[in-house]
Amino acid sequence: MKTLTTTEELAQFCELARTKPYVTIDTEFLRERTYYSKLCLIQLAVPDHDGDDAVLVDPLVGDLSLEPLYELFRDTSVVKVFHAARQDLEIFFVEAKVFPEPLFDTQVAAMVCGFGEQVGYETLVRKIAKQGLDKSSRFTDWSRRPLTEAQQKYAIADVTHLRKIYEFLAAKIAENGRTHWVAEEIQILTNPETYTIRPSEAWKRVKTRTTTPKFLAVVRELARFREGYAQSRNIPRNRVFKDDALIELASTKPRSMQDLGRSRLLLREARKGEIADGILAAIKVGTECKPEEMPRVDTSREKLQVNQALADLLRVLLKAKTESSGVASKLIATASDLDLIAAGERDVPALSGWRHEVFGEEALRLCEGKIALAAKGNSVKTIRLN
Repeated sequence: MKTLTTTEELAQFCELARTKPYVTIDTEFLRERTYYSKLCLIQLAVPDHDGDDAVLVDPLVGDLSLEPLYELFRDTSVVKVFHAARQDLEIFFVEAKVFPEPLFDTQVAAMVCGFGEQVGYETLVRKIAKQGLDKSSRFTDWSRRPLTEAQQKYAIADVTHLRKIYEFLAAKIAENGRTHWVAEEIQILTNPETYTIRPSEAWKRVKTRTTTPKFLAVVRELARFREGYAQSRNIPRNRVFKDDALIELASTKPRSMQDLGRSRLLLREARKGEIADGILAAIKVGTECKPEEMPRVDTSREKLQVNQALADLLRVLLKAKTESSGVASKLIATASDLDLIAAGERDVPALSGWRHEVFGEEALRLCEGKIALAAKGNSVKTIRLN
């Protein structure tokens, strides 16, 4: 197998790929010690070519620009095929603000085709390509060089088998008339908002039992500081301070370095220097926040009255639709979706787009008393009511 280490080599392969109907792509990266993923390797493969139809691209060795790859991403005549693309796409979006177009995600397609929820690549290789995978290099350090032969074989297998998987799933989806279903899911993956993390909204990911506006104002400012600091230094947010320390700080509200030193959960490095200064400044801003500017948790949905009997019927209907359509149930509707529908909510993902075709339309009829459910053998049927 060939490893590309120069821009010229990458450009040549991308020119070849632009003559093909699709190219399969995967990446290897590290994120344990950084805020943003560190790209360590890119794997590419094209169909039906004599010679090097699959290559590794090494961004850590030599003088290599990824611009030829980004030009390939922009070429709408070539389908870019990934499996579980979210983390791969985040890398390219952060690096170059570019998304592959058009994009095909075999994990999404597999769920639409009845392979279950969050189906793994290894499962698809076994069921579709009829091959096995050597996963011994799964937890390798991809930043170390040189790569071993086993690492290279492991990496290249992630795009070579993907060709057969893509061809099988694309044909099955077209045959079933579900191309637009996959396209709707892909729109989420190629939406910049999916990968944009704003420090001002970081507090919403912090789990806390206390939801009073005064407390949340301090949580918001601490989370804002932590996120901004982690982004600017490219370090994991937990290396600044962890969530449990953030909650402790929001509760105790230290006002001096001496107060900060009494924290039980704060890392030693955070008790001095820029981090300590940032913590104290954030607490000051949070405690001085005006009432009208304090954050509030949206509890409107918590007050909804769920018709539990209706929710149970919706679960039965979902199971029936899952079996008849062959689509993973969690891809159609979550348990939370069903409870919201049973409480009268209609702004629910399960009631729009392709989900409306599969489940939403009948779910609304069930809520309106226009259909009933009946068991017939091992299956459930819907019966229209006058």
